[in-house]
Amino acid sequence: MMQSNRSSAFIAAIAFTCVVPGAQMASGQTSDQPAMKDTIFARKTLMGAIDRNMDEVETMLAPDGKLDSADAREHTDTISVMLMSFPHLFPAASNQWKPGVTRDPATDTYAAPDLWTDFADFYSRATAASKTALKANQATTLVEFKTLFGELRTACNGCHAKYLKTE
Repeated sequence: MMQSNRSSAFIAAIAFTCVVPGAQMASGQTSDQPAMKDTIFARKTLMGAIDRNMDEVETMLAPDGKLDSADAREHTDTISVMLMSFPHLFPAASNQWKPGVTRDPATDTYAAPDLWTDFADFYSRATAASKTALKANQATTLVEFKTLFGELRTACNGCHAKYLKTE
């Protein structure tokens, strides 16, 4: 059953990445590539989904939370799959950060230009976080799960600190 959940999450992530090009064709665009605003919107949507899954697990792990092991494992599996897909939504042309301009929170980037100058590090961080989420999914004790989930949160926060512009 664990493999089935992982397969379902992987299929959902692949289907998600197909939505942007499909929306482009429906809007009459003829380019082989989606508009960068569509790509940026797609990665923000995926990050929002990762964040919602993280929040669900953190709520379960809170002092007054109720841990549902199967649900927590499903969330960490989904996070792992999404993090594998995430770096692929950062093509070089989406490096559109401009300081001091009004941004549309849905379609303008908040990714720091450093992400593209050190893309190998960004990719490595996403891969490592994906593996940590998978290890949490496969944890055999609550202590191990909590430890690994804490490491996942730390990895996410570290990546945001380095590659997310808030100005």
